[in-house]
Amino acid sequence: MSSTPSAPAPSAAMRLDQVDALRGLAALAVVLFHYTTQHQKLFAPASSASFAVPWGHLGVNLFFIISGFVIFMTLDRCRQPMDFVVSRFSRLFPSYWLAIALTFTVVSIFGLPGKEVSAWQAAANLLMLHGFAHIPHVDGVYWTLEVEMLFYIAMFTLYRVGCLSAVHRAIAALLSIKLIYLACAQFLGVDLPWILHRTLFLSTAPWFALGICVRQLTQLSADPQASTSALRRRIIGSVLLALVTIGWGEGWSMTLLAAALATVVYAAAMGRLPPLRLKLLGWLGAISYPLYLLHENIGWVLMNQLQARGLSTDLSIAVALVFSLTLAHLVTQIVERPAMAAIRRIWAQRQGLQRKPLHSA
Repeated sequence: MSSTPSAPAPSAAMRLDQVDALRGLAALAVVLFHYTTQHQKLFAPASSASFAVPWGHLGVNLFFIISGFVIFMTLDRCRQPMDFVVSRFSRLFPSYWLAIALTFTVVSIFGLPGKEVSAWQAAANLLMLHGFAHIPHVDGVYWTLEVEMLFYIAMFTLYRVGCLSAVHRAIAALLSIKLIYLACAQFLGVDLPWILHRTLFLSTAPWFALGICVRQLTQLSADPQASTSALRRRIIGSVLLALVTIGWGEGWSMTLLAAALATVVYAAAMGRLPPLRLKLLGWLGAISYPLYLLHENIGWVLMNQLQARGLSTDLSIAVALVFSLTLAHLVTQIVERPAMAAIRRIWAQRQGLQRKPLHSA
């Protein structure tokens, strides 16, 4: 079922600590974008921030590459389908559900123009797929969670039918459909059905594909004996197709960015970026998911409240940043890690009981 023969894990488990640090930096970039750029655009404070991070939203693209890397790695190591389901559920949903409750409560109490939702809309957010019903997000960042969930479902389906080794065929098919959409729009002025485009996450598929290719390249680098010319050709073909698709759909400057980000993820996975081993970056990586979930609307509410009381824009950004980092740390320690450990422990215990031989009465 694996796409390549199992390779012995390099030291420090493929240096995934460095990949986690990259995830933390990506989350911080998104936070700074929302606080220094997007807030100014949406709420027009009396004074502008003295600095801005208008490119910070590109941290999301790095997220997608890392997700492609991690999800393919996770599936490649799974012993059975439910291992993956439990792994992803325990990682994503406890913090997500808490984030929905906290964000909805804060926005309902203090208000945030254009961002309020009703209680039933908040409840509809619980499964992450509410966007298909045109239900608004409790927090704007949730749009990426829907995309991630669709990617997980697609990869899990490949794994479940025993076709994970054919992942490059799936990538080729998916990106070919995206190219057809682009060609019809550009040359024929025809917009093909949005539901298929959304269901197949065509806008982000090239970024996930790059992550999958990076994962396979790290496997081959760690175990040269596993290398085959055919596999390398498939990887190169998928990388080139992904870059072309990004270039046509998002601009050729984004192709350069995609290549650069994929290279950085590869270097991190191979342990070649020692600065990413700093404890501060490790901590940032550890809290990156709660930070991403909780920073936007709650941070904007806090900034608006502080600025209404005369605090400068720069100071309000600083306070919101410290508050969001602190909140993310608390959620990581109190909710995310304990819930994840408990869910996985229960699953492991259940599996242990199921494997025990039945005793005669």
